[in-house]
Amino acid sequence: MTSPPFSWVNPHMATPVRNIVIVGGGTAGWLTAGVIAARHQGRRDFTVTLVESPNTPIIGVGEGTWPTLRTTLSRMGVSETDFFRECDAAFKQGARFARWTTGAPHDGYYHPLVLPQAFGQVNLAPHWLAEDGDESFCDRVCPQGRICDDGLAPKTIATAEYDALANYAYHLDAGKFAPFLQRHCCEKLGVRHILADVEDVLMRANGDIRAIRTQQAGEIEGDLFVDCTGFRALLIEKAMGVPFRDCNDILFCDTALAMQVPYDAPNSPIASHTISTAQSAGWIWDIGVQSRRGTGHVYSSSHISDEEAERELRAYIGPAAEGLTARKIKIRSGHREIFWKRNCVAVGLAAGFLEPLEASAIVLIELSARIISEQMPAVREVMDIVSARFNATTHYRWGRIIDFLKLHYVLTQRTDSDFWRDNVREETIPERLRELLLLWRYQPPGFHDEFDRVEEVFPAASYQYVLYGMGFKTEVDRGALARDASAAGRAVRENVALTAKLRAGLPRHRDLINKIVAHGLQPV
Repeated sequence: MTSPPFSWVNPHMATPVRNIVIVGGGTAGWLTAGVIAARHQGRRDFTVTLVESPNTPIIGVGEGTWPTLRTTLSRMGVSETDFFRECDAAFKQGARFARWTTGAPHDGYYHPLVLPQAFGQVNLAPHWLAEDGDESFCDRVCPQGRICDDGLAPKTIATAEYDALANYAYHLDAGKFAPFLQRHCCEKLGVRHILADVEDVLMRANGDIRAIRTQQAGEIEGDLFVDCTGFRALLIEKAMGVPFRDCNDILFCDTALAMQVPYDAPNSPIASHTISTAQSAGWIWDIGVQSRRGTGHVYSSSHISDEEAERELRAYIGPAAEGLTARKIKIRSGHREIFWKRNCVAVGLAAGFLEPLEASAIVLIELSARIISEQMPAVREVMDIVSARFNATTHYRWGRIIDFLKLHYVLTQRTDSDFWRDNVREETIPERLRELLLLWRYQPPGFHDEFDRVEEVFPAASYQYVLYGMGFKTEVDRGALARDASAAGRAVRENVALTAKLRAGLPRHRDLINKIVAHGLQPV
């Protein structure tokens, strides 16, 4: 009788993976630590250690999040009430893109966080296109644009933690979020925290990392090392030699100027969506948290000077910008050639970074941490199999995010500057996106489109909101619409009723936040 082909792996001789060392703190490090520790609580001899420098400031660009963060925090055992109280948090129900299509003062559309009504049963896009009316696509198929216009929250004080009446994510203060996660991870999840500066990375003969040598704590050994050292990429680049793949030939913005703008009054309204306003050579983000607005100008230094970019930012903010200092942040658009090499995996800025147009930074941390935690290799001998899966999935996700960000630029009708003209040049558009745009000229994206991953970062609905928000035209066979006209009509009527119900029943955004801080939400 022959042995099975895998018998050469002797379970008694395998090397267990028990000690996880995360190098670097901030949002990336502490989210990763929390996700892994929560998943593996109760495992004997399993440790999660986070080592961070006591002298590294938090970048704090990614103050917008995705709805995934609700699930992530809930699984970590975080109280949503505590999160609001300690992280200056507010609700985010999507993004409004202003002046991206024509540059006119009233040019704008929403990319909301809810799916079109009856999505999966009927595609409302061709029916809306055939009507050729004045109502925006977003308003026709979902209530969230009008909820945002009204300044309403996505739930009430009676809605339990992490539950929603309208899907939502968060705006948060990254400078407060990381310490909040640190306390939770150390006090509730047993994460070991070491404040120390890395002096060297010590390698094994087989190319694995054996340990890091620190100035304050000596050598710290581990079985799996997670590089959360930000743009320095101390492990994945400097120790493992993994190169960086630029995508600045696709996405031109390489600099950001950030300002924190105080509200006019303590109870000033808070927008429950991100506002992204196009400029001559980039765009300005405007994110409201409880105590201030986070604003910043993301731009291409090849198309505008820093001085002119700052003038545009100050003009956008108005008199409130007087006396404020702009913080300059360089953006290197792109990602690692591979993300997990041997026993080292990069997460956060060490893995890559793209302009924060659709708030993809934190969700990529979440998704990476989730794969690592759920597919944690039991022994070193299977780690390369897990890392190959991780690399394939993560490469796909980065590619699709690059496609989606570029979509916002290639649909523009603006010709008022070289920046906008250069963005529509065919050679700057990824091949996959060019093919999709050709396809969508003749059939709209839908639930059964080619988006074939279980956890697609941007579903077909997201493409619909941007395409039709920016005036893209799809040829519609009006005769073919008859077969699901009844279902489409019913879905539209349901959306009208739901929109009226939510607009009548939801509280003002600031009012709900004040109640959460004062009284708390119902715990799950």
